Amino acid sequence: MFGNFDFQVIVRWAPLLAEGMALSLLLTGIAIIGGVVLGAVLAIMRLSPSRLLSWPSGFYVNFFRSIPLILVIFWFYFSVPIVIGRPVGSFYSVLIAFTMFEAAYYCEIIRAGIMSVGRGQSAAAQAIGLSSFQAATSVILPQAFRNMLPVLLTRSIVMFQDTSLVYVVGLRDFMTTADIVATRENRIVEMYLFAAVVYLAICFAGSMWARSLQRKYAI
Repeated sequence: MFGNFDFQVIVRWAPLLAEGMALSLLLTGIAIIGGVVLGAVLAIMRLSPSRLLSWPSGFYVNFFRSIPLILVIFWFYFSVPIVIGRPVGSFYSVLIAFTMFEAAYYCEIIRAGIMSVGRGQSAAAQAIGLSSFQAATSVILPQAFRNMLPVLLTRSIVMFQDTSLVYVVGLRDFMTTADIVATRENRIVEMYLFAAVVYLAICFAGSMWARSLQRKYAI
């Protein structure tokens, strides 16, 4: 079956493929950090009894969860230079798009994690003299992140897969690089099979890690 396959094409283009994977991982890592931070702020706003805070956060979440990611990438790629008055480059516009898009999903995950912590925890923290801020940061949020960690990791795996969409603005992520090599060498089957194996290995390992965390932290 594999007699006519030229697997040496993978070796020859390994440096370029490694650069593409580095870009995918870098974009994923920075977007996870930014998305979790912004998502945590949005989650706290959504849980606020004040409609001045909860309504804008709810609108943000519902808005970004209702539109395709590829459309968000296009929006920020063309709109950010107009807003700031100068070009920012494909990478930074995509990074902003991923961060703001994923923050909507992280917001709901974090909100669910906070709500999973019993109300008695907050009352007990305040009973021993902690302020509301101290109770949130020292008692509620650590337990909430423990509960939501497997789901956060699962969402991050999905985001890693979504980095393949950056080809629309000219970025050479791993999938785009594999496609370029496949076209140049006329080895489409080999390169797409290799890309599928790499994505499968990374995402499967991440899924197993998420499952082990879920068992470890199950209450």
